Amino acid sequence: MTVANLTSPAFSLKEITRPNILLLEPYRCARDDYKTGVLLDANENAYGPSVYTSDVASSKDTSKLIETDLIAGLHRYPDPHQEDVKQLLCDLRNAPNKGKSDIIPLTPDHLYVGVGSDECIDTVIRCFAAPGRDKMLTCPPTYGMYSVSAQVNDVEVVTVNLDLETKGFPLRVNKVMEALSNDSSIHLVYLCSPGNPTASLIDPESVKKILAHPTWNGIVVVDEAYIDFSPVGSSIAPLVTEYDNLIVMQTLSKAFGMAGIRLGASFASSPVARILNNVKAPYNISSLTSTLALKALSSSGLSNMHKNIDAIVSQRARLLEELPKIPGIGNFIGGEASNFLLVQILDKPRGVPSSPIALRLYETLAVTKGVVIRFRGKEPGCVGGLRITVGTEEENTILLEKVKETLLEIYSS
Repeated sequence: MTVANLTSPAFSLKEITRPNILLLEPYRCARDDYKTGVLLDANENAYGPSVYTSDVASSKDTSKLIETDLIAGLHRYPDPHQEDVKQLLCDLRNAPNKGKSDIIPLTPDHLYVGVGSDECIDTVIRCFAAPGRDKMLTCPPTYGMYSVSAQVNDVEVVTVNLDLETKGFPLRVNKVMEALSNDSSIHLVYLCSPGNPTASLIDPESVKKILAHPTWNGIVVVDEAYIDFSPVGSSIAPLVTEYDNLIVMQTLSKAFGMAGIRLGASFASSPVARILNNVKAPYNISSLTSTLALKALSSSGLSNMHKNIDAIVSQRARLLEELPKIPGIGNFIGGEASNFLLVQILDKPRGVPSSPIALRLYETLAVTKGVVIRFRGKEPGCVGGLRITVGTEEENTILLEKVKETLLEIYSS
C-alpha cells in the first residue's frame, strides 16, 4: 500500500535534529538481547523483591490491585521496548480507519512511550531544539508545562495567542504561519487539542496547513491528552504516517483514569520515533505501569473506559445546563470536547467577568467548602475564568450547591 507523503518539502529531519542526538549511540541494556532463562546479566537481585505476596495480602488497600505474578517479577528490569503496550495503543487509534485502504496503519515503530505526557514533551524539546539557540512556538491559553520544559532546556518560547475574541479560542493559523516564515530558529510548534484550558478541538485542516508550510523546517506537536472525550475519530494520530514532521501525544491519565501509573505516548513517523526512543532512559516504563496499561487497553478495559466516558459526557451536559442557572455564573468561553469546562465568574449577578471574584470563589470553595476547582483568570482571554472538571453525579451535585451558596455569600459581603 502506497500513500503520498504530504510533508513540507522544507522539512529535513537531519537538519532539525541536534547534532549530538544524531551522533548518539543509544544505550543497549541487558533485556535488549535476552529476556528468559537464567538471567545473570543485569546485576539484578536473584532472590526476588523485598515486597512479598504475604505483605500485599495483609493490606486491604492493595490486595485487589497488585497480583501475585506481578510481585514475583519486580526484581527483574521491565521490558525496555513495551511492544505489547505500543501495539494496543496502535490498535486503538487504527480502529476508526479499519478497512480504509488509503490509510497506512500505525505500528509500534511509530511510537515512543514515556512517563506521562510530560516526559514526552521534554524529550521532544531535548531532541529537536538546541539550548540557547532554537525556539518553540505555543498558542496561549495553553498547558503550562510546554513553557516550563522549554525554560528547563534553555529554549525560548514564541507565543501566538489563540483567537481570544471568539468563543472556543480557535487557532489563528495564518498568524502561526507568519511567525514561522519570519523566524527560522523556531523548530517546534506545540498545539493542544482539545485545548487546556479551552476544551476546544483544533481544526485538523489548520494543522495540515502548518505541516505543509513551504519554507519552515520544524515539527508540529499536537497534544491530545483529552481526545477520547471528543467525538470518535477526532484523533489525528494516524496522520503521522503521511507527515514526517508531526508528533501526536496522548496519555492514559484522562479518559482511561490511569493518572497514577504515568504513561504517555507519542505517535510519530518511524524515523522521528526512533530518535525519541534513542534518548530515553533504558527502562523508563516500570513493570507495574506496563502491566496495568495492558489491562486498561484490553477489551474489558476499553469497555470500562467507554462506559465512564458516557457517564462523564452525560454529567458534562448536566453542568452545561445547571451552572448558568446560578446567579453570578457567566458564559462558557471554551469548547465542549473534554472532561472539563471553562466558565466565567461575574462581579455580581448579571455583571461582568471578574478575575478577583473568580479567585475568591476558587479559594473559598477549596478552603471552607471542600470543593477544589482551578482558577484560570490570569490566562490570556480568560478573565474571570474557572476550569471545572466534570465529576461524578454526587460530586457535581455538591459542586452546584456549594458554588451557588458561596457566590451568594460573596455578593452579600
